[in-house]
Amino acid sequence: MKRTCLSILLAISSCYPVFAQQKRPNVIVIYADDLGYGDVSCYGATKIKTPHIDQLAKRGLRFTNAHATSATCTPSRFSILTGVYAWRKKGTGIAPGNAALLIDTAQITLAKIFKQTGYTTAAIGKWHLGLGGKGGPDWNGEIKPGPQELGFDKSYIIPATLDRVPTVIVDNHHVENLDPNDPITVDYHQKTGDWPTGKDHPELLTMKSSNGHDNTIINGIGRIGYMTGGKAAIWDDYTLTEKLTKQAESFITKNKENPFFMYFASPNIHVPRTPNKMFAGKSGMGSRGDVILEFDWSVGQLMKTLDSLGLTKNTIIVLSSDNGPVVDDGYQDEAEALLGGHKPAGPLRGGKYSAFDGGTRIPFIVSWPSVVKSGTSSVLISQVDLVKSFAGMLNQKLNTDQAYDSFDMISQILGKSVTNRPYLVEDAAGLGIIIDNWKYIEPNNAAAYDRTTKTELGNNKEPQLYNLSVDIHENKNLAAQYPDKVKLLSEKLRQVKNEHGYHL
Repeated sequence: MKRTCLSILLAISSCYPVFAQQKRPNVIVIYADDLGYGDVSCYGATKIKTPHIDQLAKRGLRFTNAHATSATCTPSRFSILTGVYAWRKKGTGIAPGNAALLIDTAQITLAKIFKQTGYTTAAIGKWHLGLGGKGGPDWNGEIKPGPQELGFDKSYIIPATLDRVPTVIVDNHHVENLDPNDPITVDYHQKTGDWPTGKDHPELLTMKSSNGHDNTIINGIGRIGYMTGGKAAIWDDYTLTEKLTKQAESFITKNKENPFFMYFASPNIHVPRTPNKMFAGKSGMGSRGDVILEFDWSVGQLMKTLDSLGLTKNTIIVLSSDNGPVVDDGYQDEAEALLGGHKPAGPLRGGKYSAFDGGTRIPFIVSWPSVVKSGTSSVLISQVDLVKSFAGMLNQKLNTDQAYDSFDMISQILGKSVTNRPYLVEDAAGLGIIIDNWKYIEPNNAAAYDRTTKTELGNNKEPQLYNLSVDIHENKNLAAQYPDKVKLLSEKLRQVKNEHGYHL
């Protein structure tokens, strides 16, 4: 298969003389935040239109059974970059904004695979994988290790989520625009400094909290965690996506003559949802709909840049999301009231935080006009497979202790094969496994329903078994009817856990 992929690459190089010096395709991974399976029109949304994402799907391959590894953000990001399930490593749950770097710098990463084959690499956008050594980052000094120690030549990132402090951009190893006379202090356990909090001063909020977002107020919005200082470095929530997109466009333009890999992790559509004035009020679905439009615009800007530079035919774009959707995730933004019949998870049950498929089955689109034919694929695939797949495409051999949860699915990604992944593990409060459209969720004692986000979490004290080929909504638990199937899948899940450890 590696020989076949190399032949494809060489053929593409010879067909397009303009890429005589660029014999390998550029690769861009566009990673949305909390974008659901049903949130884009090419996946069935009718209440909102996403023309640029639709165009990407029309000229590429749209996967209908692709999954993030987790129903929450940090673990999915860990896995897509390392090829390892995050539940194998302690401390890879949703990270605070001042966490230390979660990925060992000795570990193979997607960026390292590209860099060691001559690509220029960049991480732009949301990071949320920790920064700095033990004890966390020094916001007022050199912030390392971080993305650059993991194989990225350039990084221009927000440390965590939009709703977590510090609300600053880290440009390579330093906070952008930091005034040394106004040092930053961050704490996730107790209040620091004299900046007001949402809990004590709700009258100062321009966006009210529905749950939990009542710590330090920044730009009129209560955040998770406490921060003081760094006033000149604080981002503008309403123009942040535009700023990050321009950075991505600039990286593409600067590296147009040489192969590049860019991990562009958009902060959209995570809360707080603060659409740029270009999109505010345009969706008719409130701010959640507006930031979907904003994300679609951002995708369109990258596509437009590639087109203008003549790079489209020789650029692979993979667009996906870190987990399923959530409507009310901590702010009173009328997202639920204004849905108007829109179904963020489409036909799926659950959403972000859920063991049901709405938690991990996400949009997954691959475009490479020179090679990938337009169409739809129902292949079972996971984002954890990107590491070994691109290693295979670039003829890079990995050791058995590297990316061991990743499968080489490059033939499936390029539309050359319809063979499913042998199995797929989903991570929420506990674990589930899918084999041949049969899904098993292991029993656990966690809550079955989250009242704050109004999400069915899929947890149950009894084992659950669903036949996804006829029950995509996971309505009928067949565990009692098919005990042999439960035993088969539970034993496979146990085997997978034991192979390299389980620390959830």
